[in-house]
Amino acid sequence: MRNALVWSAVVSSCLLGVLVLLRGCAEQPTVQPTPQMGIESRFWVRVLLLNDVTECTIEVPSGFRIGPAGPDANAPMAEPAMKPLASPAKVRLADGRLVLDTIPLAGKEVVFSPETPHVFGLNGERWRGKLTLTVNPDGRSFDAVNQVPLEPYLAGVVGKEMDKDWTPAALQAQAIAARTYALFIKNRFGAKRHYDVRRTQASQVYGGVDAESPSVWDAVNRTCGRILVAPDLLLQDARPAAGIPGLFPAYYSSTCGGHTIHSEAVFGDSYGPLQGVPCPYCKDVARVRVFHWPMATFDRATVTERLSKKYPKLAALGEITDLAVAGESNHGSFSRLTKIRLTGATGKTDVLRGEDLRLTLDPSGREFKSTLCRIIAWGDGWAFASGRGWGHGVGMCQCGAEGMARRGHEVEAILGHYYPGAAIVNVY
Repeated sequence: MRNALVWSAVVSSCLLGVLVLLRGCAEQPTVQPTPQMGIESRFWVRVLLLNDVTECTIEVPSGFRIGPAGPDANAPMAEPAMKPLASPAKVRLADGRLVLDTIPLAGKEVVFSPETPHVFGLNGERWRGKLTLTVNPDGRSFDAVNQVPLEPYLAGVVGKEMDKDWTPAALQAQAIAARTYALFIKNRFGAKRHYDVRRTQASQVYGGVDAESPSVWDAVNRTCGRILVAPDLLLQDARPAAGIPGLFPAYYSSTCGGHTIHSEAVFGDSYGPLQGVPCPYCKDVARVRVFHWPMATFDRATVTERLSKKYPKLAALGEITDLAVAGESNHGSFSRLTKIRLTGATGKTDVLRGEDLRLTLDPSGREFKSTLCRIIAWGDGWAFASGRGWGHGVGMCQCGAEGMARRGHEVEAILGHYYPGAAIVNVY
């Protein structure tokens, strides 16, 4: 066992029994204790909060322990409890080592474990669970990862991914989809890196304690442990992820624009519940400028530069001179671009998925909102016009889920519509 770290003057006063998180001198509402802290590690999620930073600030309103990361970082720590950090303490790098204020921390990876209510502050935002700081191999920066049990993680996701004031059935559908997605991504990619998911749209948006609300916690609690599985995978899963046969990535997006699309056309993977279905519901919920979004334009130089930077092999095409539809999903009066043929000044061509093109030209997705649109020549470039919806369009349409809920559909019917053939099961 590693010797306990020696600490000096990391002291602040704390009233016994009062579970209050302080941000500077401002008192925040009482934070309820974090549930599931004793649950087995396969139901914890590691969320990348900060990436490649050189410093951050940490607050811990309760006592806490700090020690090295190990094979089971969720096990109780033997290190003595430290006094609360009720005002921001700076963590920085010095000669490749982490330093808390003036105190060097042992090891390239350390874990802060707050006591009840198991909440900490990082750069002014509040998070549940534990905090791991990992020095990157070059010794010039570090990452901050939040280790958090699955249910409190979801309490910080549902309110960021969906309006907290939406109908309970829609919020519950969101909780089940997000729980399923988190477990799948954790087990698909987590073993190869020191985190499972990001806190951004690259995974699913996570806001920690500040994203929580009574309506969100109600949705999480009412669906506790419930996930979606694909019956068509049950016989195929010789080594099921997390020991859960049939687990699949329950994708979802903001507004499908009238019809969802099979995942294979967007992400290249194929799962029975991720086929395209009609959605007459999102038009009643989505804002007008989202359901029918304005034209997005990009000049030839921008298209060439962004594509060649993201996909170096496309540099062989030279300047992009033509974008043409090579594949689409037709839905009657509208269609979704699935493949785009690129032609360059060198005469060479290549093909790119429509969603890859969209997010390369507009990584934010706020201007070029979806591939449910048309490509037209426009000046010295192209316009994406007659656009509908927002997002990739695979799986559950969030606005559609709310539209169904407003019409009286319960959570099972909502999930059954957007993930046809999927079953809802309990993992705990």
